[in-house]
Amino acid sequence: MDLSACPAKSAHRWRALQFLALLALLAGCATQQRVQAPPRSPAEVRAQLVRLLPRDTADREGWATDIQSAFQLLDIPPSSENLCAALAVAAQESGFKADPEVPGLGRIARGEIDRRAAQHHLPKLLVSAALQLPSPGGKSYQQRLQSVRTERELSRLYEDFIGRVPLGRRLLSGANPVRTGGPMQVGIAFAEQHASAHPYPYATDASIRHEVFTRRGGLYFGIAHLLDYPNSYQRHLYRFADFNAGWYASRNAAFQAAVTAASGVPLALDGDLILHGSDKVGATEAAVRSLGSRLDMSDAAIRRALEQGDRFGFEDTAVYARVFALAERNGQPLPRAVLPRITLQSPKITRKLTTEWFATRVEQRYRRCEDAAFER
Repeated sequence: MDLSACPAKSAHRWRALQFLALLALLAGCATQQRVQAPPRSPAEVRAQLVRLLPRDTADREGWATDIQSAFQLLDIPPSSENLCAALAVAAQESGFKADPEVPGLGRIARGEIDRRAAQHHLPKLLVSAALQLPSPGGKSYQQRLQSVRTERELSRLYEDFIGRVPLGRRLLSGANPVRTGGPMQVGIAFAEQHASAHPYPYATDASIRHEVFTRRGGLYFGIAHLLDYPNSYQRHLYRFADFNAGWYASRNAAFQAAVTAASGVPLALDGDLILHGSDKVGATEAAVRSLGSRLDMSDAAIRRALEQGDRFGFEDTAVYARVFALAERNGQPLPRAVLPRITLQSPKITRKLTTEWFATRVEQRYRRCEDAAFER
């Protein structure tokens, strides 16, 4: 159409374009202002944390200092959302106790020892005799076992038992069975791996295992596990699930749902894409392989992609893109994050709990914290 022949329409369109350009400019300025807003000082972050921590928390100033320091040392933005996410997990896992007590821990630990003894075909009398031996400090291991209240106490007991009693090394396979600890119940293996990649910033003569049971160490590694990894999640809810089930479990569960939609093969949405530590083909990998011709990918290429399931880069693989394309070909878009369906297993757990339950409970605490944060 010749716009010169329609001057009224041309002027109208020109004004509309000017208006749209102005809106874009204003939006850009607003975005730029948000990005360039000066960061809050450490004192301001600590003050907000003190306000958000429950009033009955012992040493709120100390908790605020350790949380703020963790965010600063990890270079994680201390936004209200991120602060509330960390507070919600700590509240759920420990009620803001640096080394929380576990009801019936001595009984639970003895049951675990007896279970391991049965696996090794060791007579109970032999195990009982070993536990009667004196430990450092004079008390027998059995006496210490009966009096343990926290995981830190139990971990130290196991360390002594493994290091001093030959049967202890055999019974516990030379490995301390206490796997989590501290105010956020972070995995000790995660903390040790993180410290090997990123030097632990606090001066200490203690091991990383021992640091996890301190307030500062438990918060530092817990916040790292919760927030210090790239992802595409639109809600903290999925970070909470990942905190419980492992990084990218929520994304991988959504991928498994897409595999089921594309292949018709029902899969457990547990976030495990391969059988780790094994060359065997698991259910998810087998289902993806069944789509091989439609994905135009070999079994080897599929395996290489699925091995990236514990990394952010998995989302850039051809398998990820093509499976979702197949699954969505004749229907609505599928979510890229789903709460994993995992039943939690631990000697400490006495009722049926799931990752979904954990994430939902933490999300509820998170929402309450957010409400309080934005009231001011």
